[in-house]
Amino acid sequence: MMDFAPMHSAPTEVPVEHHNHGGGWDPYVDNGGTSLAIAGKDFVIVASDARQSDGYSINSRYDPKAFTLSNETVLATTGYAADAKRLVEVLEQNAQTYFHKHEKQMSAPAMAQMLSNTLYYKRFFPYYVFPILCGLDKDGKGAVFAYDPVGNMERVVYQAYGSASALVQPFLDNQVAGANQRGHEGGFLDRVTARKIAIDAFTGATERDIYTGDWLDIFTIDQTGIHREKRELKHD
Repeated sequence: MMDFAPMHSAPTEVPVEHHNHGGGWDPYVDNGGTSLAIAGKDFVIVASDARQSDGYSINSRYDPKAFTLSNETVLATTGYAADAKRLVEVLEQNAQTYFHKHEKQMSAPAMAQMLSNTLYYKRFFPYYVFPILCGLDKDGKGAVFAYDPVGNMERVVYQAYGSASALVQPFLDNQVAGANQRGHEGGFLDRVTARKIAIDAFTGATERDIYTGDWLDIFTIDQTGIHREKRELKHD
């Protein structure tokens, strides 16, 4: 008669949510939210939601992520809200120093290079911010500059960052760049179409991303200056 060793099934591990109750310190928090920008032939549309979250808690339903740095530049941010505000303070101080020294405001490309230098200077303890700097170049064309937190910079036609970027960026690829569209001729969008796409992007994002919502700030940058409007988004 053969003896069979008893079989022991491995215990099933149930995934659990781990909470840090004073066991360590993390200097960074992702406060959620989404920002995007679309460059046109002679304008830029910038849009950011205003919800600030921490996990499943909403800290504020109106905490703007986009800031005017001058009469012709706007900085849209996502990531850690406190770092974003500090970064804006540093850029405003440097821009003011430039103005008093040269008696003129910094152009958008100059501001873009300054932002890249500022982020790179802090690369060993970086600002946890994903910025998009927007304005007009020397030829009056819309300029959008996208960054990572350590200062790598790229000029693009459109960009989306934030908690809903995985939803918004493919939408912009299709609607702005014409990806997967037969017969798309390319070229810049007109102002009305670009604004509508920005609004539609956030309307769709709020249905799927719990960290994006409440209010939408839209900036239009053109030769006459910066025009701002505020729209309501989904509140749940």
